[in-house]
Amino acid sequence: MNSIVLIFILLLYLTFLFFIAHWAEKKENLRWANNPYVYSLSLAVYCTAWTYYGSIGVAANSGLNYLTIYIGPIIIIPAWIIILRKIIRISRLNNVSSIADFISLRYGNSRFLGALVTLICLAAILPYIALQLKAISETFHVVTKTSENSLIILDTTTYVAVALALFASYYGTKYVDASEKRKGIITAVAMESTLKLLFFVLIGLYVTYVVYDGYGDIYQKASLLEHFHEKNTIGSIENGMNWFFLCMLSLFAIFLLPRQFHVSVVENNRERHIKTALWLFPLYLFIFNLFVFPIAWGGNVLFFGEAKNADTFSLLIPQFYDNTFLTVLVFLGGFSAAISMIIVSSISLSTMLSNNLLIPYTFLGKLKNEAQEINNKKIVNIRKVGIFLLIIIAYLIYRFFALDYSLGSIGLVSFVIIGQLAPSFFGALFWRRGSSLGAKSGIIMGFLVCLYTLLIPYAYGLTNTTNTFIASGLFNSDLLKPLALFGLDYLSPIAHAFFWSMLFNTMTYFAVSVSFKGNYRERNYAEMYIDIDKYSTNHENAFVWRGTAYTRDIEKVLLKFLGEDRTQRAMAIFNTKYNVDKNQEMADARLVKFAENLLTGHIGTASAKILISSVVKEEKITLPEVLKILEESNETILINKKLTETSNELKKITNQLQKANENLVIKDKQKDDFLDTVTHELRTPITAIRAASEILIDDDEIPEDIKKQFLTNIISESDRLNRLIDKILDLEKLETGKQKLNLTLNDFHQTLLKTIEPLQQLIKNKNISIAIENNKPINLRYDEDRIIQVVTNLLSNAIKFCPDKDGKIKIKIIDREQFYEIHVMDNGKGIDEKDAEMIFDKFYQSDNQNIKKPQGSGLGLAICKQIIELHQGKIWVKNNDITGACFTFTLLK
Repeated sequence: MNSIVLIFILLLYLTFLFFIAHWAEKKENLRWANNPYVYSLSLAVYCTAWTYYGSIGVAANSGLNYLTIYIGPIIIIPAWIIILRKIIRISRLNNVSSIADFISLRYGNSRFLGALVTLICLAAILPYIALQLKAISETFHVVTKTSENSLIILDTTTYVAVALALFASYYGTKYVDASEKRKGIITAVAMESTLKLLFFVLIGLYVTYVVYDGYGDIYQKASLLEHFHEKNTIGSIENGMNWFFLCMLSLFAIFLLPRQFHVSVVENNRERHIKTALWLFPLYLFIFNLFVFPIAWGGNVLFFGEAKNADTFSLLIPQFYDNTFLTVLVFLGGFSAAISMIIVSSISLSTMLSNNLLIPYTFLGKLKNEAQEINNKKIVNIRKVGIFLLIIIAYLIYRFFALDYSLGSIGLVSFVIIGQLAPSFFGALFWRRGSSLGAKSGIIMGFLVCLYTLLIPYAYGLTNTTNTFIASGLFNSDLLKPLALFGLDYLSPIAHAFFWSMLFNTMTYFAVSVSFKGNYRERNYAEMYIDIDKYSTNHENAFVWRGTAYTRDIEKVLLKFLGEDRTQRAMAIFNTKYNVDKNQEMADARLVKFAENLLTGHIGTASAKILISSVVKEEKITLPEVLKILEESNETILINKKLTETSNELKKITNQLQKANENLVIKDKQKDDFLDTVTHELRTPITAIRAASEILIDDDEIPEDIKKQFLTNIISESDRLNRLIDKILDLEKLETGKQKLNLTLNDFHQTLLKTIEPLQQLIKNKNISIAIENNKPINLRYDEDRIIQVVTNLLSNAIKFCPDKDGKIKIKIIDREQFYEIHVMDNGKGIDEKDAEMIFDKFYQSDNQNIKKPQGSGLGLAICKQIIELHQGKIWVKNNDITGACFTFTLLK
């Protein structure tokens, strides 16, 4: 492909990324940028050009060894729910913005330790960034079939590096507070992760199913090649040890690489996003590795006997078949893998460079005396220049320090260097005795061993047998051979260096920490890190500090970096959280810690400590005092937690009592109304009986037909009185639990017919049509008499409220998983929605009378509810879609 065309495509792609980042920064797009899938996909920045190209090279030359880089992260990912969640919580509460801040803060805000971690990261990552630029350059020349130009001004990679430097420095420094979330960058990285996976899967499918006839075909042809079986097996115990150490190396890297710490910890918006990452990230790695083997060995078969760079097989294969479109897509995928790593790494490194090297050692004194606007501008400019220079320096390393090694080997060297942070990092999380001196000593010792066993041999050339240092060791001692230290000669150079450096590093860390106790601040942070869940809600309470501090002095320091508005808001939050008087003159330990946290994101943990210490007078505290204060603080936190819980319970009980009291008032009124109604109901038939009886006694000349009518009225009113008394007694038995059910097996359809039969005359009188859906036998256990009572009441109501013309009643039976639903529907006027819950109350009718003489006692539906609940069912009412009401109750199967 023509170079100009490919450059134009790259410019379009970079413009697209600019657009994505700009779009994600807008508030209205926040829900798209801040979600668990964007977070999980951003973690795939782990898959760099080394993964995209280098894994294929390793697989083609060394077989299955490429898997170790992915097995380590996949092994540890299930523990993220505990470990990563803990790291995120610690970082959020302390405004940590880099791994250097995280480690230095744990060991007492050590300025030197923060600088040391930063230098280790620079030593590991700058060559790694150069590796990405090397991948871009090499693959560009493969696609365009051109040779590398010796002039910088004519080298395409020069302009790519400058463009990336500008992009990262612009979007990576939009916030002065380095702990702020960079939605634009992370969304762009997530988009790149999606595209590089898509393009890699496309080339994998192309090679597997277009160039070859599936995995089996590739395996069959590749198995004929020399050393195929030896390369694609773990083999001996010695080789198994190599695998083990390489897996451990990648396990550490997933936590310690600055870019991984940045995307997984600093850019985490919600702890719950980890749950999605637990399955999506390993799935991403799995899909990526599905096609590494077929591309690698498909390339070996296709280019057998030719001197081809196996790293570029994914480009060479489609190019061999003149598939330019797919070749360009694969190139864009590799370009995405490279630039996402470059951008995120440069942002995280520049934050460490400014907060842990430049500001605390050079600029802090100047910043202390400047206004807030000037300080913010200087901090942002420091980081902008830092990002730009880091990428340019990496480019110069690529250009002038001939990186003749493969992508995979350079990446593994970076992993070994960054692995030197592991003992102090994990010790910070799980070991209280770890000290600042132990962490510094361990890291320096580990790096020196790494320098001796790996970096110097790499500088000379691993295969340089003429070099006496490599061939014979220091002082011509076989025990001091850098690639076979103390006679350990069966490990690969990477595994060998990792083993010895980690051994010396860890031993030094533990030995020094045990031998020399750290100061009170180190032990204080050790407790706060390890028991972060205890202190997460009242973090400042766990900070141990004693001395003299004035609130106004601390506020003055905050104003220099936060400005008037943000300082006032922060102080208001602090005063509200801890119930502190805003006019309080003296500051306590909580405000000191609170102020340090606010400054940490701007200038780093060490500088924040230095600034606050300059305006307060601190007294020394012994370790026993620290432990005693922490113990008291812990007890106070527990007591406050219990008091809060008790207070919440009391509030809940108070609300319940208030509601109960309101209900009692309502019930009392309803009871009065009910008694009035019942009294009225009882008095009406009694009065009628008495009047008729008196007429019969006083007047002997009453005609027989009239006398008979009076006697009929007496009997009718007596029956009415009897029914009312029966209902009251029924309700009393049901409510007090005296009523027992006589459960028998019955056919519910037959029960319905028994219920409808006595009501047929009423139904005919109003010309109502009644229909039953589902006429098949339904055998259930229930008290038939009581269920007849319920259905009778519901049907009577339906008959009563059906219109005089075209009245319709429908009984519908629905079979659910554990019960049957019985619906009694009419086409009357329906009910008010606000009465749907009250209608089953025994006082409902008394509360809703709109006529002088009630049409019933108001007890029918209350009795129905009690009967259904005795059957462990439910009853409710709602309006139909068109007109009328629908009463529904359930019966268990």
